[in-house]
Amino acid sequence: MLYRCHPGVSHEEILYMDLPFVLFIPFNRPGYDAVRLPPATISLPSRTLETYYELVVSLHQGNQNNSEMKRFAFPVPLCRYDSLSTFGMYNVQEVQEKTTDHLVNLGIKLPRWSYGPGDTVQINIYVSPNPDWSKAKRVSIRNISVVIEEAITFNPEGDEPKTVINKIQRQTLNVQRKLPAEGFQTHCALLFPRKEARDNDGCLPRQKQGFPLYHVSGFTTTAYLYKIEYFLTVKATFSAARDITLRQRIVVCPLDHEGCKEEMDAIEQAANDAKYVNPENPMLPSPVIIRPKDRNALHKLGMTYVGTDRKLLIE
Repeated sequence: MLYRCHPGVSHEEILYMDLPFVLFIPFNRPGYDAVRLPPATISLPSRTLETYYELVVSLHQGNQNNSEMKRFAFPVPLCRYDSLSTFGMYNVQEVQEKTTDHLVNLGIKLPRWSYGPGDTVQINIYVSPNPDWSKAKRVSIRNISVVIEEAITFNPEGDEPKTVINKIQRQTLNVQRKLPAEGFQTHCALLFPRKEARDNDGCLPRQKQGFPLYHVSGFTTTAYLYKIEYFLTVKATFSAARDITLRQRIVVCPLDHEGCKEEMDAIEQAANDAKYVNPENPMLPSPVIIRPKDRNALHKLGMTYVGTDRKLLIE
């Protein structure tokens, strides 16, 4: 509640109001697992799923004999910055190794595991034989494929969750060589898909109100009714040995790596400013309320009286 009429008064005549307020977004606290961070605003193509936020202001006006309730909705895009590729936790090398028949091992190393539109996904791939070379000397590597997958899970917390897998980028390395005793190593670089915002004429289409303009079709996020995850799948095909598939989770950010760098200073400044805000009693400017009988009341509306005529105010 930002404003209420004085006690004993059914209504008040007001020309102009400026009521500062602050709303705190809920966040996780120790011991309160039920409180979740709200998911970011998102809209997938064909409206597969959407999360949309509005700031709704209710205005009750009129007197006892003729009252009216009006609601005004203002779209509020909500962006989250916990997946920026510049954060240190995403720049720790991820290593995974797997074998299927103990003849060969397939391993991958990811120097970084958060990516945005147009970022290069660097993968170091290695295949090592069994230490007992006599067991693996007949093995040959046919090809190695690398795929970036988008996994959308609907109703993830329900009884029957449904997952849809979309392959958004793929690259195949045609090796066709015998596995040497010292093993095989290679490097793969995939360009994460970048969604072109402009149309064929080079014009930016009108953006849907309340949705930020992103250069990715989707990004890592979780809500009550859906979950969007991304995986890097590496599959090695052999002869004289079983195929091996590795699936490594990655994070997709709406911003590319350079865009993440640009946001870091603003995030640091916002964090410093937030330290001095008391959630119980935030320091806000005083409200401004202009009533018809106040001096120069019409000035706030850009109007004034010239004699008995109401005119536009020219300062």
